[in-house]
Parts: sequence; structure tokens; C-alpha cells
Amino acid sequence: MIFRFIVLFTVVLATSDIFVFAFPSNDTDHQALLYFKSSIRNDPLHVMASWNSSIHFCNWTGVTCSHRRQRVTVLDLSSLQLGGTLSPYIGNLSFLSQIYLYQNKFHSSIPSEIGQLFRLKYLDLGSNSFQGGFPFNLSHCVKIREMSMYDNGLKGKLPTDFASWSNLYSFDVGKNHFTGSIPPSIGNISTLRVLYLGDNHLTARIPLEVSHLAKLETLVLGSNNLSGMVPLPLYNISSLDTVGLYYNQLEGTLPADLGSTLPMLENFYAGGNRISGPLPPSLANASNLTEFDMVQNSITGPVPTNLGSLHNLESLSLGNNPLGDNMRPNDLSFFGSLFNCTHLKQLVLHDTGLRGQFPSSIVNLSITIEQLFLDKNHIYGSMPSEIGKLENLIVLQLHHNLLTGTIPESIGDLSKLGKLGLSDNNISGAIPTSIGNLTKLVFLSLENNKLQESIPTQVFNISTLKILSLNNNRLRGRLPEEIVFASECIFIYLHQNLITGPIPSNIGSLKHLAVLDLSYNKLTGDIPATLEGCVMLEELYLEGNLFQGRIPSSFKALKSLAFLDLSNNNISGTIPRFFEGFNLIIFLNLSHNKLGGQVPKEGLFSNMSVFSVVGNLELCGGIGALHLPACSVRNKKKTLALRIILLMVFVPLAILSACLALICYWCRNSKKLNDPFPMLEPYQYTKLSYQDLLLATNQFSPNNLLGEGRYGSVFKGVVQSMEVIVAVKVLKVEVHGANKRFLAECESLRNIRHRNLIKIITTCSSTDFKGNDFKALVLEFMTNGSVDDWLHPNPYDQGNERNLTLLQRIYISIDVALGMDYLHHHSHASIIHCDIKPSNILLDQDFVAHIGDFGLARFSYATTGDINQAQLSSTGVRGTVGYVPPEYGMGGEMSIEGDVYSYGILLLEIFTGKRPTESSILVDEGGNLRDYVRKALPYRVMDIVDPRILLDQDEHDLTTNHSYSRNTLEACLTSIFEVGLLCSEETPQKRIDTSVAIKQLHVARDKLLQCTH
Repeated sequence: MIFRFIVLFTVVLATSDIFVFAFPSNDTDHQALLYFKSSIRNDPLHVMASWNSSIHFCNWTGVTCSHRRQRVTVLDLSSLQLGGTLSPYIGNLSFLSQIYLYQNKFHSSIPSEIGQLFRLKYLDLGSNSFQGGFPFNLSHCVKIREMSMYDNGLKGKLPTDFASWSNLYSFDVGKNHFTGSIPPSIGNISTLRVLYLGDNHLTARIPLEVSHLAKLETLVLGSNNLSGMVPLPLYNISSLDTVGLYYNQLEGTLPADLGSTLPMLENFYAGGNRISGPLPPSLANASNLTEFDMVQNSITGPVPTNLGSLHNLESLSLGNNPLGDNMRPNDLSFFGSLFNCTHLKQLVLHDTGLRGQFPSSIVNLSITIEQLFLDKNHIYGSMPSEIGKLENLIVLQLHHNLLTGTIPESIGDLSKLGKLGLSDNNISGAIPTSIGNLTKLVFLSLENNKLQESIPTQVFNISTLKILSLNNNRLRGRLPEEIVFASECIFIYLHQNLITGPIPSNIGSLKHLAVLDLSYNKLTGDIPATLEGCVMLEELYLEGNLFQGRIPSSFKALKSLAFLDLSNNNISGTIPRFFEGFNLIIFLNLSHNKLGGQVPKEGLFSNMSVFSVVGNLELCGGIGALHLPACSVRNKKKTLALRIILLMVFVPLAILSACLALICYWCRNSKKLNDPFPMLEPYQYTKLSYQDLLLATNQFSPNNLLGEGRYGSVFKGVVQSMEVIVAVKVLKVEVHGANKRFLAECESLRNIRHRNLIKIITTCSSTDFKGNDFKALVLEFMTNGSVDDWLHPNPYDQGNERNLTLLQRIYISIDVALGMDYLHHHSHASIIHCDIKPSNILLDQDFVAHIGDFGLARFSYATTGDINQAQLSSTGVRGTVGYVPPEYGMGGEMSIEGDVYSYGILLLEIFTGKRPTESSILVDEGGNLRDYVRKALPYRVMDIVDPRILLDQDEHDLTTNHSYSRNTLEACLTSIFEVGLLCSEETPQKRIDTSVAIKQLHVARDKLLQCTH
């Protein structure tokens, strides 16, 4: 009998169709680990180096074995930056009970073979890039206790059968893309203590069965699309310490006995829902309560006065609720009780309609208070002089109230303050000099008050200051020379004051300045030529002052300008011709000055909608639409006579120079038989000479200049022999290092060919007529301009109605991601673009997007071993304000992840229509474009989307007569914004790869296309 059993057992093992070997042993474990190692493609910390034959595999990094059998029981490789796929051979580690792979870069699907690990108790795959569906084979792991797949790219439905997991006490699949409803069967796991389903796309109601989880301690369902009433029995799970229902569409009221039925409650997050009714006074019974968040609901007042008994409270967030009542004379009486909350760090009461006198008891708040938001209310009175006692305050927001009096000098005692918002009040007096003590201040907003006196020089001594807004006050005096010390400042708004004197000549030292608004003051003198040093300047407003003199010729360096307003001054002289080459300009306002002479006709001056010169009585010429008088014939005769004299003098010299140049040309060409400058082989068009390009660009006319950088200039040209319009990039050979850089760039670009990259047509390596070296790249020309042209058309052009449809924006986003993916992963060496932004995304006649302007690109030659080229291509940090990843500003190396960040911001801009540097975001929202979008998701997505998308009449876009449902559009836009947020995560390790972004954008596109059929 025993013999028959052994034979039968052997046959079963031999014929079993399972993945494991017939006779598992520690050699099986050894082989499985080697297969695991072979699937690792990225190991920057060289973790796998220890996985070699010189030591026993039980001593390999991250591996733990049982003492008796020497079988692998624990695999812990968490937070080691490993990248690759998870080998299916992991299923052969049959004694494995614990797997910890969180915070790595694993991708692809989770292998189903993991379900063979019947001893598995702990599985943590969180913070990776796993894709595909939930591995349903895990139901075979009947001993599982903790399971985490948090922060991945998993999608599909959640498992519906939880019966086999009778020992499970933690189930965390948050921050994925799971859809469908919460399975009611989850209520059968009587052992469950942690249920985390937040940050997915789950819909429908919260099933009543969830309230059957009697041992539940943590319940997080936030950031989904859940709707309906919150099941009241849910509030009776007395073991709950954390409840997260935030940002859904949940309704109902908070039960009156909330604080009594949840005695263990520590964290309650239900912001961003539709919950109504009052705050229950019983909340004070939850003595362990640490954080309570009900922002963006319909909670009504008054705020219970017994909240002061919550001694452990650290954060109270009730903003954006109708707490105020016109019938109550003082809604702020509860402040007096909060002084007992000795651990309070954050108090959020913005936009609640609270009214009453500024509570003097605010200074009795715990010195631990760090963030205080009381903005957008009806608070009157003055700020107490003891405000400086709140020494740990980091954020103080009091803007949009009815405050009067002065800013107390003690404000300077808030040494940790980073953000101070007092705008839109009735505050008077002087800006206290003590503000200069706020050495960590980044944001200072005092606009729309009645402030007087001069701006204290101490304000500009704050080296951390990035945003200074003092608009619309009564400030007097001069701009101090100390303005130069605000070296990190990006935005300075001082318009509508009484500031006098000249602009300090050292203002050009503000290298990071993007917006300078000094309009409508009483500034005098010449406009300083040193403004050319503000190379990042995009908006300059000097209108409504008393400036005189000429427009500085140094302004030609400010090629990034989008808005320049010099109107209503006393500026004289002529209009500089270099403005014709300002391709990024949206509006140039020179009106109502004393300008004279001929108005240029080329470039921006060919389009009346982008400039204004009215009110300059001495102007003549220009395009016909200006209706200016023709420039006098006498002037033309003088010019002609001068030209004749010059010709008589210089023609003989020119002939002599030409002869010498010809001799040099022959000599130099004889030495260039082996020119190192390569012809790009994939594009074997006719070679173009210097003469050809000279003719094509009208002798490199300024009218044909498209752009200019440190190493070269780009001209529009027409090559007659090829019958094609081109862009000619001419190298500035005189710039040190330019030649090597240009050659290295050519060597890399010669091998990249992709539909979504600017195509190189040919090259030219020759000499000009003076015998100087001449090198140029000839690129294809894009007829539909840049994405920036379409997202931000000139607001002054009443006839400009062009717009990108929703589908066009999606296709453009996909195109850019495809181009980046090729640069990063499929070219012969990874190329980091370093300047992804709308103006560098060009559109051809079919609106196919092409990534252009590789002037700042950096190349990674780690795979080629060319150290010289790698060094050549990695010096210096470049980029554009708003799109540069945060790590670059802290000295971090340029990386693929940096490009992904820029792409994420680009994506958010494409679908909101807002620039990342837009003042409405930076000042009004007090954050950035990413925060602006993040705060709106998922329920206010229609509030932030570019309204032109909703108004578009394209047959494939949403109108009241077309087939996209509102739900479909909201879901599509939400998923796109989520891609943008994932790409623009603050830490590089958390950003998704472009390949992941492409797949998710394809899903969004396909949803829309399905709705049109």
C-alpha cells in the first residue's frame, strides 16, 4: 500500500503542469534568484553585484534563508532603485513568506506565478511602475496577511472574491487606475484592519458591507468617483482611527454622535465632497483627534466652541464652506477656545464667509502654529501687535478681508515665515522695515491696500524672495539700489503707485526676473540699458511713467519678451528695427510717446494686432493699415545721396577685399578635402553651399531671423533648387567651444530619425566670402508655428479665432511623448532635451507635433564610452522658468526625469490654457500650475480646463449637439491631468516614464474616439 502511494505521488509530481521543479530544493531557489537577477535592467547602486557565485545565495543582498533547510524565506530589496521586470521564476521560491520590493522601478505586469507561493504572508510591491491588472492568482496565497501594491499603474477591476484571504489584515492598492465599484464581498474579511483604495477611479456607492469590518482601523477611499450617501453604520466602527473619504461626490451629513461612536479617531479627511449640515459638537469627544479636514463641502456654522478640548489637534481644515452667517455679529468666537489646542499646526478657514473683528485671541494660539489661512472672509479690525508671538508661523494668509490699521512691526519676529498674503484689504501706513528680518520669505503680497511711504530697502535684502506684489498702493520714494539683492526674484509687481526717480542701473543683475511691472508710477530718466541683463524677462511693463530718451539698443538681447509696454511716456527717437525679429512677442505697445521716423514693416510690424504706435505724431511709413503719412521724399534724397557717397568710397575697397577673400577661399578649400564636418547620411539631398544659403535667406536678412542663441542663429529660407522652405541654423564659429559642440551635436543628430522630431535636411561646411569658417544645419520648416502660438494667441487680435480642438491637443501631447521616448530610449545615445515647452513644439501643416530647438540638449554617452563628447554635452544647467524641474535648481544633474517633468507641465498647460508663470496662479492661487490642477481633481476638472475646449464647434469635440457625454469628457480630462501630475512629481524617482504616459494618453484618446462612432 505504501509502495503504491509513493508511485502515485511520483506520477502526480511528474505530470503536474505547474511552474516549479518536480523536486524543489535550495538549488531551485538558487536558479530562481539568478532568473530574478537577469530581469533587472537598471541597478545604479550595484546591488546585484553581490549576487555571484563567490558567496552562497543566502548571503546575497536582500536574501534571507531558513537556518535548517537553507531555503529563501525573505526577499527584501526595497528602496534600491532597481529597474526591470519581475521574473515569473519568483514563483519557484516555494518557501518565500515575505516579499518587499517597494520604492523601485519595476514595470510590466505582476507575474501570475506569484500565486504559487502558498506560504506567502507579506507582499509589498508599492511605489513601482507595475502595469496590467490585479494578479487574481493571489487568491491561492491563503496565508497572506499584508498586501500592498500602492502607487503603481495597475488597472481593471478589483477582485470580487476575498473568501480565501481569511488572515488578511492590510489591503492597500491605492494610487493606481482601478475602475468599477468596491466589491461588497470585501466586507467578509473579518480580520481586516487596513483598507486603502484611495487615488483610483472607483465609482458607485460605498457598499454597506464595508461597515461589517468590525476590526477596521484605517479606511481610505479618497480621490475616487464614489457617490451617494455615506453609509451611517460606517461611523459606528469604533476601532477606526483614520477615515479618508476626501475628493469624491459623497453626500449626507455628519452624525450628531460622531465623536462618541468613533472614540479612537485620529484622522478624519472628507474634504472635496457634498456633505452638508453643521459640525457636530460631539466631535470634541474624539480626544485623540489629530487632523480634521472638511474643506470644500457645504458645512454650515457656527464652529463649535468646545473644539478647544481637542488637546492633540494638529490640523483643522474647514475652508471653502459656508460657515458664516449674516445674522450672527461674530462668527469668530470659537477662536478663544483654540488656545487649549497646544499642538495645533494648521488652521484653514479660508473662503468661509466668517465675519467679525480680527480676534485678538489669535496670539494665544499655540506657538506650534505653522499655517494660518483666514483669507477671503469678512474679517475687520487691525492685526494685533502681538502677532509676532506666533514664532513658528510659515504661512499667513489674510488677503481679501476688511482689515484696517497698519502692519505691526512685530511681523518681523516671524522668522520662519515663507508666505505672507495681506492683499485686498484697507491696510495703511508704511511697510515695516522689520519685514527684512524674514530671511525665509518667498512670497510677499501686499497689493490693493493703502500703504504709504517708500519701499523699505530691507525688503530687497530678502535673498529668498521670488514673488513681490505691491500693486495699487500709495507707495512713494525711489526704487532703492538694493533691489539687486533680491537676486532670486522672479516676479516684481509695483504698478499703480507714486514711485519716483530713475530705475536703478543695477537692475540687470536680476538674472531670474520673468515679470517686471513698474507701470503707472512717476518714474523718470532714461530706460536703463542694463535691463539687457534680465535675460529671462518675459513681461516688461513701464507704461504710464515719465521716461524719456531712446529705446535702448541693448533691448535686442531680450528675445524672450512676450509683452513689452512702454506707452504713455516721453520716449523719443526711432523705433528700433531689431523688434522685427522678436518672434515670441504677443503685444508691443509703444503708443503715446514722442517717437519719430519710419515704422518698420517686417516681422511683428506686419501684423497690426501685435503692436500699437498710436499717439506718436512724428511717425511715418509702416504698413498701410496704420494710415501714417509716407516718409518725406527729401529724407529719401538725403539717404540716396549718402548711399552714393558711401559707394564711391567703399566700392574700391570692397573690390580689393573680394580679391583677397577669393585668394583665401582657394587656399582654405585646398585644406578642406578631408572636412570633419559630416554630411548627414540619411538625407542625401543636394549639398548646399554658402552661396545657396545666402540666396535662400536673402543674405541672412534680419527679416528672416527666426531666433538666436549663444551658439547660433536660425533663419527662414527658400532653397530654389530643392523647391522647399527651410530653417537654416548658422553656427557662431567665433564663440569658444562652439565648433566642437556643433560637431558633437551633428554626430548625434545624424542618427536620429523620428516622425516627431525636427528633420535635418542637409548641412553646409564651407567658408564665407571673407574666408571665415561657415557651418550650418538645414532643417525642415514648420508651417503652423508653435504650440505656444495656438495656446496663447495675441489677445489684442480681435480676428484671431484659431484654436486647437480637444483631439488635436491629445494628438499633440502623444506626438511629443513619442518624440521624447525616442530621444530617451531608442536613439544611439540617450538625449536629454532640457527645454521642453510650448514654443519648442512645432506643428506641420497636418498639425503633427515636432520637437525642435536642440540648442540646449545634452547627450548621455554612457553606452558609447565617448568621454569627450559626454563632457562636452553636460556642462551648465539650462531651461525655462516654470518648466525646469526642482532638482535642477538645487544643483541636480540633468536627466531624462527632468525632461519628463517639463513634459508634465507642458501637458497641464495644453489642457488648462494657462502658463506655469501666469500671475493668476502664482499670486491668486499662491502656488503653481501643478498645485492648481492637483487641487481641482477630480471634481472641479471642468473649472480648470481651457474653456476654448468646451466652446469648440469641431464635429469631434464637445458641444451641446455632439456625442461626448459630460461624464466621458470629465473622465478623459481627469486621466490626462493625472498623467501631467505623475510626470511632474517633485521627486524624480516618482515620475512615470514617457512610455507609460503614451499608453495612458492613448486610452483617453480611444475613449473619445469611441464616443464619436
